Amino acid sequence: MTIVNKLARKELIDMVPYQSARRLFASSSATEGKVWLNANEASGSGNYQISSTSINRYPDFQPEKLISAYSQYSEVSAENLLATRGADEGIELIIRTFCTAYQDSIIICPPTYGMYAISAENHGADIIKVPLNETMSLDLAGLQAQVGKAKVVFLCSPGNPTGNLLSQQEIKTALELFAESAIVVVDEAYIEFSPEQTVASWLKTYPHLVVLRTLSKAFALAGLRCGFTLANKEVITMLSKVIAPYPISAPVADIASEALAKPGLGQMNQRVLETNTLRAHLATWLAKQSWCSEVFSSDANFILFRCQNNELKDFIFNCLVENDILIRDQSKQQNLENCLRISIGSERELSLLQQTITQSFTNNYAAKATAETLSQEN
Repeated sequence: MTIVNKLARKELIDMVPYQSARRLFASSSATEGKVWLNANEASGSGNYQISSTSINRYPDFQPEKLISAYSQYSEVSAENLLATRGADEGIELIIRTFCTAYQDSIIICPPTYGMYAISAENHGADIIKVPLNETMSLDLAGLQAQVGKAKVVFLCSPGNPTGNLLSQQEIKTALELFAESAIVVVDEAYIEFSPEQTVASWLKTYPHLVVLRTLSKAFALAGLRCGFTLANKEVITMLSKVIAPYPISAPVADIASEALAKPGLGQMNQRVLETNTLRAHLATWLAKQSWCSEVFSSDANFILFRCQNNELKDFIFNCLVENDILIRDQSKQQNLENCLRISIGSERELSLLQQTITQSFTNNYAAKATAETLSQEN
């Protein structure tokens, strides 16, 4: 046994880390010339200017300009905001703040975002699963049965990898169920694609509500790693005791503030409109394909679909990889057998994806026909 395995926490030795899009295709040869449709990123690139005049100084704990800009955008008071390194840091902070290691639990509703469970495992918190119903709605009876057994409940709306919104009535019921026993986190990483469904305004009504946001999706700033935790002042104060002393670097704060200014918001809104249009077109195309048995409803910047069987799922995934087009295999998630997920990239990228799949099936059938003809002749 190595010294590392001897000293490390035992549950970490065999733990499988979160398999992000970049982790799955991490080699240098795999990062150039690819069409990245597997990480729910926005297509294209932004054009932002930053100042290096104060780069030699530590940044503010919570940069005032950034917090003010997001407060105005989200219509949430500055005292109810905490800027974090992506929404992922918000997830980790909540678990570290409210769950005692090896004593407390979180609740997740699979299929859902994998970092809730990974962050809990890293902290030594147990994981209680209350799967979504077949309609991808909350199992409220299942949640009720777990009241008092967990400190944190994670709800994702719009969901990842499903793309669907949870009804506001379901979320409200969950909040009422856990009013005296747990923090209820509503992950709104994709809320810009359906902004009228946000529950951020509910913070005044529910002191145990926490909302997670990010600039990675609709704002097209995934590489920036900037997110926000929205919560009541008492929760923000507690999270601030756990977070690193300088979570947001000065360049990140500068770029994020610029993205939240009026021109940046205009670009974001236009991006959302274009994404929603392209998503609708892709959904229509998928529904017409004989190999596709189901297209999931989506209010995010991606589409989840189910193939007729595992063989077809693997064929589609592999033919795209062979042509440097990367999508995400979600078939190992609960109740998502034979499912793949496509991020909504540019019109050109999605057109190339459709052409590649169609041509691959055509070539495959032609090859089979040729093989059968040769077999008959022999």
